[in-house]
Amino acid sequence: MHCPFCSADETKVVDSRLVADGDQVRRRRECLQCHERFTTFETAELLLPRVVKQNGHREPFNEDKLRAGIQRAVEKRPVSTERVEAAVAQIKHSLQATGERELPARHIGELVMEQLRELDQVAFVRFASVYRRFEDVSDFSDEIERLNTPHENLPHEKSPGEVK
Repeated sequence: MHCPFCSADETKVVDSRLVADGDQVRRRRECLQCHERFTTFETAELLLPRVVKQNGHREPFNEDKLRAGIQRAVEKRPVSTERVEAAVAQIKHSLQATGERELPARHIGELVMEQLRELDQVAFVRFASVYRRFEDVSDFSDEIERLNTPHENLPHEKSPGEVK
């Protein structure tokens, strides 16, 4: 690791700790040349599947896009940044656990909705209204009714683009 202060290529690790529920290692390093200290974070590089859009276009998974969608849904709601980050981490873990090289965007949208259902019901309905393209008030009331139904007994949910 190069020193960010003097660009020397010899540094030593002074301290290491697990952070982010054990998913990351925080290391304090010291430059052997200028003796400045700095912090680095190490995470395992796990490949995420490519996203297959509804039109068949394929693109790399974009964590920033995922986070932005969740943040837009929870805007002005009592949901902490830590809980949003935990939801993002859970979705990424679920995607990696599939072992698939490609997944439909719809699958990711459903994972987001599962997380939002747990985070904040208003944020969930906001996201669902855009994701499922609600067309009138009855779509909102149907979704709110589903919110009050236990997860096991959920009726068929309208997929994106599906017309009633």
